[in-house]
Amino acid sequence: MFNSSVSMILPTYNEGGHIQDLIFSINAALTEAGINDYEIIVVDDDSPDLTWQKAGNVPNVDPAKVKVIRRMHDRGLTASLREGIAVAKSDVIVWMDCDFSHPPEKIPQMLFMIEQGYDIAVNSRYITGGGEIRVGKGGFLQLALSRILNWGTRFLLKPSFSDYTSGFIAVRSAVLKDIPLTGDYGEYFINFIYRAIRAKKYQICELPYVAMPRRSGESKTGTNLIHYFRRGAKYIRMVIKLRFSRN
Repeated sequence: MFNSSVSMILPTYNEGGHIQDLIFSINAALTEAGINDYEIIVVDDDSPDLTWQKAGNVPNVDPAKVKVIRRMHDRGLTASLREGIAVAKSDVIVWMDCDFSHPPEKIPQMLFMIEQGYDIAVNSRYITGGGEIRVGKGGFLQLALSRILNWGTRFLLKPSFSDYTSGFIAVRSAVLKDIPLTGDYGEYFINFIYRAIRAKKYQICELPYVAMPRRSGESKTGTNLIHYFRRGAKYIRMVIKLRFSRN
C-alpha cells in the first residue's frame, strides 16, 4: 500500500488522439497497484485538436480525479510542468510524456521506490533492462541522436546517471521547492537531475523501462535533422552551462 498522495502531471499539445486512453491507463495502473489517493493534472497548451476538452471527459474515470488546465499564454513544456507543479496538492509528483512512449504500467515501480525512501525515481532507457523502440519518420535518426546526446552529457557531467533526457520521473514535492525546473524544452530535465545529484542530499534511483513508439500524432522533437539541431542546441548549451558552473 502506497501511503503518500500522488499528483500525475500530463503536459499536452495535440494529444487528442490518445489522451483519453492515457488517462484511463494511468487510472488503471495506479488503482491496480493499490494507489488510490491521486490526482491527474492535464496541462494543455490550447491544443487545436481539443486535447483539453477530451481530457475532461474520460469514460470510466472518476471526473473528480482529473483536473484540466487550458493554457492560453506562455506555452511550452517546462512552463506547463511548472504550472502543474504549482497547483499539485500531493506529497509525490510524477510527470511523463503523453504519447504512450512512457508506458503507464511503469509508474508504480517509481512510486514503490519513493515509498522505500528515495527522493527521486527515474524510469531509464539506458540501464540494464531498459531500451527504446523508434519507428516511423525520423525514428532511427532520433534514436541515434538521443543516445549520442546522453553519452555526451554523461561524459561532461556525472556518468553515474544514465538517462539525462528521460522525462519519466517521480519526485517528492519538497525537492521541487528546492530545485525548481529551469529551461524551455527537454533540457530542463538535464538541469534538474544534475542539480539534484550535485546537491548530494537526495536519494536518486533509476529503473528500467522500454520506451515505445508514440501512439498517434507527430513527435514535438521533430522529424528531420534541422528540427533535431534546433532542439539539440538547447540541450548542448544547458550541458555546457552546468559543466562550467560553480553553483
